[in-house]
Amino acid sequence: MGNDGYLPLFETKRAKGRALYRVFAGSIFVGICLIWAFRVSHVPREGEDGRLVWIGLLAAELWFGFYWFLTQAHRWNLVFRHTFKDRLSRRYENELPGVDIFVCTADPVIEPPMMVINTVLSVMAYDYPPQKLSVYLSDDAGSHLTFYALLEASQFAKYWIPFCKKFNVEPRSPAAYFDSISNSHDSKQAKESAIIKKLYEDMKNQIENVTKLGRLPEEVHLRHRGFSQWDSYSSRYDHDTILQILIDGKDPGAKVSEGCVLPTLVYLAREKRPQCPHNFKAGAMNALIRVSSEISNGQIILNVDCDMYSNNSLAVRDALCFFMDEKKGHEIAYVQFPQNFDNITKNELYSSTLRVISQVEFHGLDGNGGPLYVGTGCFHRRDTLCGRKFSMEIDNEFGIAKDREREETTQVLEEKSKVLANCTYEEKTEWGKEMGLKYGCPVEDVITGLSIQCQGWKSVYFNPERKAFLGVAATTLAQTLVQHKRWSEGDFQILLSKYSPAWYANGKISLSLQLGYCCYCLWASNCLAVLYYSIVPSLYLLRGISLFPECSSLWFLPFAYVAIFKYGYSLAEFLWSGGTVLGWWNDQRIWLYKRTSSYLLAFIDTIAKSSGLNSDSTFVITSKVSDQEVYNRYVKEIMEFGVSSPMFTILATVALINLVCLAGLMKKIVMNESIARTYYETTLLQVVLCAILVLINWPLYQGLFFRKDNGKMPNSIAIKSSILALSACTCFTFLT
Repeated sequence: MGNDGYLPLFETKRAKGRALYRVFAGSIFVGICLIWAFRVSHVPREGEDGRLVWIGLLAAELWFGFYWFLTQAHRWNLVFRHTFKDRLSRRYENELPGVDIFVCTADPVIEPPMMVINTVLSVMAYDYPPQKLSVYLSDDAGSHLTFYALLEASQFAKYWIPFCKKFNVEPRSPAAYFDSISNSHDSKQAKESAIIKKLYEDMKNQIENVTKLGRLPEEVHLRHRGFSQWDSYSSRYDHDTILQILIDGKDPGAKVSEGCVLPTLVYLAREKRPQCPHNFKAGAMNALIRVSSEISNGQIILNVDCDMYSNNSLAVRDALCFFMDEKKGHEIAYVQFPQNFDNITKNELYSSTLRVISQVEFHGLDGNGGPLYVGTGCFHRRDTLCGRKFSMEIDNEFGIAKDREREETTQVLEEKSKVLANCTYEEKTEWGKEMGLKYGCPVEDVITGLSIQCQGWKSVYFNPERKAFLGVAATTLAQTLVQHKRWSEGDFQILLSKYSPAWYANGKISLSLQLGYCCYCLWASNCLAVLYYSIVPSLYLLRGISLFPECSSLWFLPFAYVAIFKYGYSLAEFLWSGGTVLGWWNDQRIWLYKRTSSYLLAFIDTIAKSSGLNSDSTFVITSKVSDQEVYNRYVKEIMEFGVSSPMFTILATVALINLVCLAGLMKKIVMNESIARTYYETTLLQVVLCAILVLINWPLYQGLFFRKDNGKMPNSIAIKSSILALSACTCFTFLT
């Protein structure tokens, strides 16, 4: 279509108040520079008490200032997108491209089959021509239980998809929909809804009964030819490729009642052998890319985690508004939607929403050239995932690539495609290097997105009013910290690898986008400065030594200004993003816990691996299930400890050091009231810092000393951390 009277399929608006924010950020930077000036100009002389500690504080404050500067890359140029789906339909309804949807699962225990098939059913029911929609489930556990669940879901889809489209229901995950409906529906929809719900409950009971049993009854095993592929199955790490086309969208038999057609549905468990590296999720995705190219070859690929069900049936059309725009669509490689969750508590106990990242920072990255690829909720051009470089001559005519007609039977096509998922297929090829997702890093998605952008492509961040995907957030502190350890460790590995945005991306993407990537890659590096600031100033209170300017000094002002206005802005930003005051306080607590535990262990492990001391690379899957007792405490926003972890030992020790230091100071003041004013004049900032650290750790003290439920801190950690904290405070007071 020509550009005469051109109306774009999407619009981009820049955030208001950018100039005002830049003035504010400039004032914060001046304050930071004054803090540095104070440290440099007041370093104790050689031999004076506290010289090394002072230099350590200078190093920490230099780091805080540098890292704050990096975060400004996320806030300097925010943009917001809006799509025009009506224009897309008017122009291209008959020329829409094929869309292949990849759902990945890896463990039927921590990713239950019922959760997986709810995600599958939600994307099968997209408001999109079903003959152009294909859904692939990658089961990296090769579980016959997951296959059975998908087989049952393929039968239920014959009723669920027509129901969704007839009444235009949202969301289209059966579990989420039936949890959300009320009695306000009209009688016809309510009657049909009751019938569908009964079918769903029957299916759910059958699947859960089989899952609890851990094996399939003989009559179920004989029901479908696909189960015979498990006859040669040895273990989840040693089996042949298992591939089943459960629904062939091109088969006339895929039509169901009321003329509704079902999309193609495929189950894949790629071949695994103990002697062959399988490259975790990246390997599974690359196998899906190859297999789908033979079966459906959709020009657009969406990948979602198995717990991220579709909450918006129009999300696929939103994404196509970017890809198919006549002027700008040809330069867009992928469209990233935010990660959102449907089990978040009101005040976000574990800060799982990453609210500021999704509502602010990714909009800033979008203004700098595009967001990171975060591994789920992302629509890709197939050819960019296969290594195609950007060129201004790229043809953006999606309609030219017609669906290929197939003459093979389903069984022949399955056998033909299996070889593409063999574990030896990638040998002596560019898969995992120049083609597909990159290998060698726990966060393969980030380096894949970065390499695509370095080939000249742009990406887009789209955060619609109705959330596109909803998942399951961690419901315990241990799960949260383990997840952040994996993310921060992977990002830090990227920084030290050949794909580091500091040099690999230099000159290929904008400087501001480089800084944005570096901000995340340096997450783990924050641990040292934060740990130092969380312990040393408090310990020096025990000896009455001031490490900050007196409150009567002019040097006090930059410290006060930066602290008050930086955190004041942080609170305002969090509230603007839709959070609560208590949610912000919880966010600050998790900020501290991540940096003193998850990031510390991630930093140590990455350095050890880089030094050749630890070569094991693992992919940790966060559990999507919790027992009822744990979940009840989570709903009440009671922090869950319950298990032993080295991260809990670190957190408890740091918290107790600050408690002992504050208690020691209070004891001195009570016993000698005359020194209270002296402490106020000389150590006010230290006292405030220590008091805030004690206050923010209140849930941890409860878990250590006051709670009696199963979610309290284990006694072994309470004893160990108490001994460590008291020993540190005693040694510092009397032996230095």
